Amino acid sequence: MSGSGYDAVVDVDDEGDLGHTDLQEDGLEFHNSTFQEGTRGGRKGGGGGGGGSSSAGLPPPVTASSSQKRFLWSMSFYAQFFDVDTSAVMSRCWAALFPRANFLDVLDGNPDLYGPFWIATTVVLILFLGGSISQWLATRGTVPFAYDFRLLSGAAGLVYGYTLFIPIALFLALRYFGSDSANLLECWALYGYSNLIWVPVACISWSPLSILNWTFVAVGFGVSGAFLLRNLYPVLSATDRQTSKVLLVVVVALHFGLALAIKILFFAHGSPVAKKPAEGGGEDAGGGAKFLMF
Repeated sequence: MSGSGYDAVVDVDDEGDLGHTDLQEDGLEFHNSTFQEGTRGGRKGGGGGGGGSSSAGLPPPVTASSSQKRFLWSMSFYAQFFDVDTSAVMSRCWAALFPRANFLDVLDGNPDLYGPFWIATTVVLILFLGGSISQWLATRGTVPFAYDFRLLSGAAGLVYGYTLFIPIALFLALRYFGSDSANLLECWALYGYSNLIWVPVACISWSPLSILNWTFVAVGFGVSGAFLLRNLYPVLSATDRQTSKVLLVVVVALHFGLALAIKILFFAHGSPVAKKPAEGGGEDAGGGAKFLMF
């Protein structure tokens, strides 16, 4: 007889009488199930032979990291924007100079500020050095040359301001016109990595030949502008047709303004940013040494 998961052995003789049964002498005993204990033991011990899985090998719960709050004044809040290794930065730099795929796909949902910050800093320093060399070539043999650190402050204001505030304005405009795919970090990453082309341009644009400087700056504008348009177009097209056209024109116009400012302010003899050399061999009106500050 079998029922409800329990088995009982019944002996029946030839005359139909019940003989020895497990129910009469031994009785029916209920034993505590070891199913739950075995399951728990399997999870804890991990057992050999591939039966159970160890809790040490399981990933932590999703809520374990998401429940940690990050505040603006904590280092962990800013560290998440620099969570990238050197190989990833190098691959993104290569993708910015020689784009074969959409840069947002290269970012793979992990835009960083590490690359954009150091690229912008490198461009600032090279613009200062290139502009200083250009000024030295323009005044060589006429007056003693002195470094004009206002070129450095001008480069920092131009590059950092463009890389920081233009993406913010673009992000707010996209949000205003109903683009849900806009992401501020991705905008910063796009503009930050687009500045990479200005590093080689700044290195070779100190030539006294103005036509070469215009050619180099035009190449830098074309490469970086095409990079921005290629990767921003899918985001801008999320708005209506007329708005996307206007935004594209604004993006190109602002980028052209950056290229023109780089050419005029840093690679033109007699730059408006640089201080004009003083008469009298670099001496100021008081006869003291001339120090060029910000």
